[in-house]
Amino acid sequence: MRNNHSESFLMFIFFVSVSMKMVMAENSTTIPVNVGVILNLDVGFYKMMLSCINMSISDFYSVHGDQYKTRLVLTTRNSKQDVVGAAAAGLDLIKNVEVKAILGPPTSMQASFVIDMGAKAQVPIISFTASSPSLSSLRSPFFLQATQNDATQVKAISAIVKAFRWREVVPVYVDNEFGGGIIPFLTDTLQAIDVRVPYRSAISSTATDDELGEELYKLMAMQTRVFIVHMSSIVGSRLFIKADKVGMMGPGYVWIITDGLADFWSFMNSSVVDSMQGVLGVQPYVPKTKELTSFRNRFKRKFVQDNPDIVDADLNVYGLWAYDAITALAMAVEKAGTTHLGFQKPNVSSNSNDLENFGVSLSGLNLLQALSDTNFKGLSGNFSFVNGQLKPSPYEIINVNGDAARGIGFWTAENGLIRKLYTPINNTTSTYSTSNSSLAPIIWPGEATFIPKGWEIPTNGKRLRIGVPVKGDFTEFVKVRKDPTTKSSIVEGYSIDVFEAAVKLLPYALPFDYFPFGLPDGRSAGTYNDLVYQVYLGNYDAVVGDATIRLNRSNYVDFTLPYTESGVSMVVPVKDNKNKNAWIFLKPLTWDLWFACLCFFVFTGFVVWVLEHRINEEFRGPLFFQVGTSFWFSFSTMVFAHRERLVSNLARFVIVIWCFVVLILTQSYTASLTSLLTVQKLQPTVTDVKELIRNGAYVGYQDGSFVLGLLKNLGFDESKLLVYNTVEEWDALFTKGSGNGGIAAAFDEVPYIKLFLAKYCSKYTTVEPTFKTDGFGFVFPKGSPLVSDVSRAILGVTEGETMKKIEEKWFGKEASCPDPSTSLSSNSLGIESFWGLFLIAGVASVLALLVFLAMFIHEQWDVIMPADSRSLRQRSIKLFWNFYNRDLSAHTMRRNEVNDSQIQNGPVVGEPSPSAYSVRIEFPGEQDRVSSENGDRNSNEHQPLQETSSNIEVAIQNHERPRVIEIMQD
Repeated sequence: MRNNHSESFLMFIFFVSVSMKMVMAENSTTIPVNVGVILNLDVGFYKMMLSCINMSISDFYSVHGDQYKTRLVLTTRNSKQDVVGAAAAGLDLIKNVEVKAILGPPTSMQASFVIDMGAKAQVPIISFTASSPSLSSLRSPFFLQATQNDATQVKAISAIVKAFRWREVVPVYVDNEFGGGIIPFLTDTLQAIDVRVPYRSAISSTATDDELGEELYKLMAMQTRVFIVHMSSIVGSRLFIKADKVGMMGPGYVWIITDGLADFWSFMNSSVVDSMQGVLGVQPYVPKTKELTSFRNRFKRKFVQDNPDIVDADLNVYGLWAYDAITALAMAVEKAGTTHLGFQKPNVSSNSNDLENFGVSLSGLNLLQALSDTNFKGLSGNFSFVNGQLKPSPYEIINVNGDAARGIGFWTAENGLIRKLYTPINNTTSTYSTSNSSLAPIIWPGEATFIPKGWEIPTNGKRLRIGVPVKGDFTEFVKVRKDPTTKSSIVEGYSIDVFEAAVKLLPYALPFDYFPFGLPDGRSAGTYNDLVYQVYLGNYDAVVGDATIRLNRSNYVDFTLPYTESGVSMVVPVKDNKNKNAWIFLKPLTWDLWFACLCFFVFTGFVVWVLEHRINEEFRGPLFFQVGTSFWFSFSTMVFAHRERLVSNLARFVIVIWCFVVLILTQSYTASLTSLLTVQKLQPTVTDVKELIRNGAYVGYQDGSFVLGLLKNLGFDESKLLVYNTVEEWDALFTKGSGNGGIAAAFDEVPYIKLFLAKYCSKYTTVEPTFKTDGFGFVFPKGSPLVSDVSRAILGVTEGETMKKIEEKWFGKEASCPDPSTSLSSNSLGIESFWGLFLIAGVASVLALLVFLAMFIHEQWDVIMPADSRSLRQRSIKLFWNFYNRDLSAHTMRRNEVNDSQIQNGPVVGEPSPSAYSVRIEFPGEQDRVSSENGDRNSNEHQPLQETSSNIEVAIQNHERPRVIEIMQD
């Protein structure tokens, strides 16, 4: 039994060991995947990349070897620095080796043909050095740029140009696929920030030193001093050495290099570095990590072992992209699977050539999709593809200073120029910055510390050629005369003085010479359009004079800011329009104001009567007498001649406010009427352009002016247009008149009109409309950097005392005539100027009426709400007569009370009493009422006088005939 158990145990151990060996054998089995690499192995720089690729494969599988079944097998081919060699290498790798992907070719020129082959064979082409944007225009889905596309760095370069306000740049690039591919993107980006590219310097990759010098001398003769260099390190090194020799690396010059040179900084020798002092550059930013530091150390040891003949080898970002690209490919191959790793052979004839005889990769689409989805953090930073291109990274801005290129800032798509690169955690910047203050201090070429202005005038002793108009009219602006001794031209005038004052404010010297645009006999050589066009042709560097800023001219040249007023107006004679008719006294006030005054006079009289008639004998009497007194009192306040005494405080309050209103009205009326009667009113003879056209009137314009085209556009017949050359001719045409060979109106620009009116201010004026123009400006070539500087200088002249002195010099102190463009308006005063006063008077009167009404109701409450059963009609009549009659309880009526007592006690001796007679009147129906109330008819003799009077008036009001009972004499 023990032996059986021992044998069983041994058998179990045997089967376990065999199974483990089988599993280990299965796990140790890997699937090779062929991958091609095309590099220029004759150059040490590309050997560095190959070492990075080999180290990447070794590092990747040493970490993931147990998890990955696939293994990349590299097949390297040498392109021999030739496009044909790269194409042959690609064809061999696809047709014979049947690679599943190709890394390379190294240059953009070599990559173009290989990309097309990869698209046909569905083999992904991954390039970590070919950065030309033109490669993406091939629109091949099987091409992946594992490097920064050159189009992404142009925004960083344009941000630098904008930060220092340079207006012109010249790109200097190698004339091949690599150099020319960036130019359209660079030009468009610069134009977006209003920067001009006057010239493109394309240099052949095989250019000799003499050819380089010839091109640099051409650049030196230009005004522009900002150059953007985009070329390989080989040609770029020779260019800067030559530029240093010809004197183009001194103060005032600006050189900006792209990453095509900046990334190869460490591979340049000391002579090249010395010639590049002060150069700015942009290069992709690589985060400094522990993994990168460790890799650099291992790379140096590995590279020295593999290439002992190469000394001081260094690692740049292209080597890091190569390392990350092979890592991404290894991950994608494993993800794509190993189901279809073969090639489908084409059905071709035996006579087909090699380009038609290679098959299609069955795994190409899966591998392409896997590569597009790959995303990881590599040595160069975050590595992922977006639309077949490596996701853009921030750019570091460097400045060559001494033996090193020091970083002075960064550029990011989100924040623009920044001093430090923020992490997503502490990023507090949300705005896009284009300020040069975001960069560290820069040492410019020639060890200059000031910011170069970006251009130079003159160059090599050249002086600015300035054209000036030759004219016989309005010489106050520009006057050209001959020096009798030297026979040279002397140029002077208002425009000339303004220009020379502006030049003095420039922060640099600007030598120039004037060149009159005229014929030998002293006449003008053409119109102002012809003169301006000379700048476009290059015959003049600028034009200084009374040239108007016009749209059609701005298509060919640039203008500075205007230094004069703008606009074209119509000038017409004036006539005295003084009104001398009999009704002129009504003109100071408009009809609505007259009506408002009348209404308020009536209303104020009524208010005073309401407040005074119960307590003031002067406002009592017959009805028409009271109406007349009230209106008389109100209207007499207009001249403050009212004699009636006011006893009510409410009435006094109303009259105080009303007298204030009347005072302002009378004073305003007096001032306006005085103006109408004494001031001369000059009115234009014509006020409408359409009236001139309709009547067929003659109009004038200045000879050679663009106003002629304006008048034709307005509809004037050319036969009705007359020309003048001087202000004297202008006045003479007006004096003749339109029907006698003269003109009825003239059209000209505001500066000429002001000069004309300064001499004939009392005879003419301008009327609307004013046609807008931009005034006079100085002319420069399109895109000239002088435009902005001279414009700022013009502002300094016009805002200071200098302009006033220049105007007084050429136009005199009396040049400022009253503004003729101001339209003549009516002198009549309207209600809109006084509605506030009327509002105050109205509120005061209404308030007084409300107070009076409240007091009256309170006094008559027994009448309104009697204890007896009087009807509403009786109460209303009683209330009305109480309002209409005297208020005997008021202190102003005490004299009447004395008179009443005299009636009862007898008159004073020697003084007749108006109450000496007592009249008793019986009203219809009154007898019964009195008898019932008093029980005795004789009790009526004790009825109050006030009630008796009221009964009389009520009877009269009701057309009843009272019966006189008796008349008694005391």
